[in-house]
Amino acid sequence: MEPIQAEETGIAAEAAEAPDGETLGKMIRDARKEKGLTLEEAAKAAAIGRSTLSKIENNQTRPSFEIIRRLMQTLELETPQLFVQSAKSDISGRRDYTRSGDGEQQATRTYNHELLCTELTSKRMLPYISTIKARDVAEFDSWVRHHGEEFMYVISGAVTLFTEHYRPLQMQAGDSVYYDSSMGHGCISTSEEDAKILWVSLGA
Repeated sequence: MEPIQAEETGIAAEAAEAPDGETLGKMIRDARKEKGLTLEEAAKAAAIGRSTLSKIENNQTRPSFEIIRRLMQTLELETPQLFVQSAKSDISGRRDYTRSGDGEQQATRTYNHELLCTELTSKRMLPYISTIKARDVAEFDSWVRHHGEEFMYVISGAVTLFTEHYRPLQMQAGDSVYYDSSMGHGCISTSEEDAKILWVSLGA
């Protein structure tokens, strides 16, 4: 794939609207086949049963957070939006809590993500803090894009947000932006230290 340019389009990853839906199953199946893994090989690498993986790929079961995490690592799926789950729930008045520094860690080539409030099994909104390692858009193979909308707040440092249909947006600590996350995007640090941002993703 070509690096991000101002007018380019591409698909880095299509995120699932709900981990128990057809989108997640197709994404996992496609990623497994792209890596040339059989059901047995992928299941063994993720430390889950073959039948469990088959049911996930065919939308016959709702995988737990831990199983999704293992599959993401095994298949090298980099988008945290996989954790945005269905909002359908019979429980009202739900609450989740993450102590400082105790979020679920997920590292990619360009970002280090800390996923927050990961215990809820069904939700549409995903908050996470990211340390931006990328320093040049050439570090991205293509645009990042996924279903839904996204809010971004710069906690520290400075960044440039590249988007598919707009000029690069330079942002400092305290700045925020809201955008359609199906529009190709990518973010790089421009400060001396790696910038830290808060992202909140809302599934479609």
